[in-house]
Amino acid sequence: MATKWRKASAGVIALIAGVAAVIFLINTNMLAARPDGQPILLAHRGMAPRYDMTGVKAGTCTATRMLPSGDVFIENTIASMRASFDAGADAVEFDIHPTTDGEFAVFHDWTLDCRTDGHGVTREHSMADLRKLDVGYGYTADDGKTFPFRGKGIGLMPTLREVLETFPGKGFLINIKSNSPKEGELLAAYLKPYPKSVRDKLFVYGGERPTAVLKQLMPDLKTTTRVSAMACLKDYSRWGWSGIVPASCSNGVVYLPVNIAPHLWGWPYRMLDRFRSAGSEVFVIGPYHGGNYSSGVDTLKDYKDLPTDWPGGIMTNELTLIAGAMGRH
Repeated sequence: MATKWRKASAGVIALIAGVAAVIFLINTNMLAARPDGQPILLAHRGMAPRYDMTGVKAGTCTATRMLPSGDVFIENTIASMRASFDAGADAVEFDIHPTTDGEFAVFHDWTLDCRTDGHGVTREHSMADLRKLDVGYGYTADDGKTFPFRGKGIGLMPTLREVLETFPGKGFLINIKSNSPKEGELLAAYLKPYPKSVRDKLFVYGGERPTAVLKQLMPDLKTTTRVSAMACLKDYSRWGWSGIVPASCSNGVVYLPVNIAPHLWGWPYRMLDRFRSAGSEVFVIGPYHGGNYSSGVDTLKDYKDLPTDWPGGIMTNELTLIAGAMGRH
């Protein structure tokens, strides 16, 4: 009886060892080549002021909390985007709002009162009226004693069309600010006339409902939402050992917090290859510690936690710092 038990135990141990060896071989990078290409550096908001984010809520006017800044530009403007690309960015993030005259305005806030000399909900205006505003009106770093951008932002709110045509072939992460399904329809109709070479450089994120509609109408467009980003991490943690990329991680944008990424199956090369083969691009972001999703790779410590030859995406709010660390100056 003891002999049979020992033989059975030996068989179980051998099976477990065999399964472990297979999982190791599927996920080890010892046998994986580095994917081709250079990192995709994504500038969140581009070359723009930083803010004191202490206690910031959804309705906080961050323009009045601007930190003392050097050579920066008004965010979501053509000048800011051009400076971002000149500084080493491969892609720039910005926000959009549909207008009453059929355009998409590139502007951060839901309302105009914080940053501009206008008033009301952004999307309730025509682009013709939005062009008249001073988008630098409300910025101050000293509690309203001075307004360094006031008078310098008149007419600088661009359209999405202007951005895409000014920077052909450049990458952009477009933020849909609403959760209206209609906005997904409008954006799909707006983007479909552009050639595939332009659409392939675009990433879109935003509310669940407009993003779902946009994905249905333009299935090849890379999209993500907060919910789908978290679902991807959860699903891949469960199934990635097998080499399978779950549907939640396919044909989209995958955000990986820099402190979680090393614990995922196949990190870094095999995992990146898997996601790209499934039609997705991977962007490493800042550390996640529970609660709200993290921000960007904004410190040298976070950047140095990446593999030295990481060929995937990196999102940052500190473009000058990270581009410099990458040797792009």
